Amino acid sequence: MTRRRKQFPLRIAPDLYAVYEAWAADEFRSVNAQIEAVLMDAARRAGRLSRRRGDHDGGAPDAGSATD
Repeated sequence: MTRRRKQFPLRIAPDLYAVYEAWAADEFRSVNAQIEAVLMDAARRAGRLSRRRGDHDGGAPDAGSATD
């Protein structure tokens, strides 16, 4: 079964792209895969994504955040 992905254009500063390009090469990934890996890690650390890949908690706010 093929995993579907949302496609969208991304505008990024050339110097930041160069950082991701070198980082991706170091980890034997494409730039796209590297950006996705960094975003997944950030979402997990923020508590927005569970540890299982692709398993989303629904974006519930943190317990300490104010809601109106």
